[in-house]
Amino acid sequence: MSRRFLLLLALTCAVAVGNLYFPQGVSPLIATGLGVPPDSAALVVTATQLGYAAGIFLLVPLGDRLPYRPFIVTLLALTGLGLLAAGCAPALPPLAGAAAVIGLTTVAAQIVVPLAAGLVADDRRGTVMGTLLSGSLGGILLARTFGGVLGERLGWRAPYLVAAVLVLLLAAVLAFTLPATTPPSRQPYPALVAESLRLLRAEPDLRRSCLYQATVFGGFSAVWTCLALLLTGPVYGLGAQASGMIALVSAVTMFCTPVAGRLVDRRGPDAVNLVCMLGVLASAAVLATGVLGGTAGLAGLTAGTLLLDVAMQSGMVANQARVLALRPEARSRINTAYMTCAFLGGSTGSWLGTRAYAEAGWYAVCALLAALAVSALARHLVALRRRSTSPLPRPGAAPGDLPAAKPTPG
Repeated sequence: MSRRFLLLLALTCAVAVGNLYFPQGVSPLIATGLGVPPDSAALVVTATQLGYAAGIFLLVPLGDRLPYRPFIVTLLALTGLGLLAAGCAPALPPLAGAAAVIGLTTVAAQIVVPLAAGLVADDRRGTVMGTLLSGSLGGILLARTFGGVLGERLGWRAPYLVAAVLVLLLAAVLAFTLPATTPPSRQPYPALVAESLRLLRAEPDLRRSCLYQATVFGGFSAVWTCLALLLTGPVYGLGAQASGMIALVSAVTMFCTPVAGRLVDRRGPDAVNLVCMLGVLASAAVLATGVLGGTAGLAGLTAGTLLLDVAMQSGMVANQARVLALRPEARSRINTAYMTCAFLGGSTGSWLGTRAYAEAGWYAVCALLAALAVSALARHLVALRRRSTSPLPRPGAAPGDLPAAKPTPG
């Protein structure tokens, strides 16, 4: 894999993943523009993430069945059309429907990950995953800023329409630059989808990785969905671009994920996961200072979201390195199971976060984040305890990862 090709794949991840996150910055503007309550407008974020979870489960397994180039280009073209429909939606219900379609089709990043994993040696997989995740993170950060700033100046429809143009341009470029590939599987589509569920039952390391990411990403989504509501509410009274400005500070995370990837290659995923879970738990305490308002509150929100972003994204590097080493012949199906669980957790976290914020304010959102982090940490400590009783490493496992364990529920 050339560096130029890797950067192109990282850009594809950035553009695709960014479509999931810019609605977080414009949901208050959607509420104003369509005349609906803010918590109702936040359902657009939930619909996008639910659509994404469905797209991962229903479409990503086809990465093991279809050539990568036409598959990725088609998905991006459909995403562009969905973005155009959202930008022209006259009311909240059709907007939420278009958001679900956008989420369903903007899964190109999850096709790119197995493609890249199959092009590098095992001892470089963590580094490559870190680079791709750095691209995805850049898309997340720029999307939040782009959505908030552009929406504040030109209205909430502008981010959707501009994103549509960008996605369609990328689809055209990839149609001529992605290499031709031969699919590794000839299984029919129903068997591919069922295989993801079977792998989830059969692989204990996959199950625990799914739990880690679902809980942490659920808390992450709750925080970022409610952050715009906090900043535009009576405590701060800022514009929609404020959350985008805070997101720019988290750009440092782009430089942390490649480092996390190298640590995974050297120390193994389990050690990195432990540090990341502790980081998420600490971020909940820092974020709670956001209720203070003023400069002190903004400083707490900025530091807390930075810590949360670094911990969540670095943990994802560790989790993906672990699961993609399990079954080389079924990486798309493995990634399907993993990312479906992750984004089901994320969409659930967004919904729980908006409910918690509506009932008890920002403190409740931080408490939700802490509770989810504790549940992931407790499961990980159980796994580490099992490690001491099974000294033999699993064949093909990353350095420092858990040894083989008997398949057990959970």
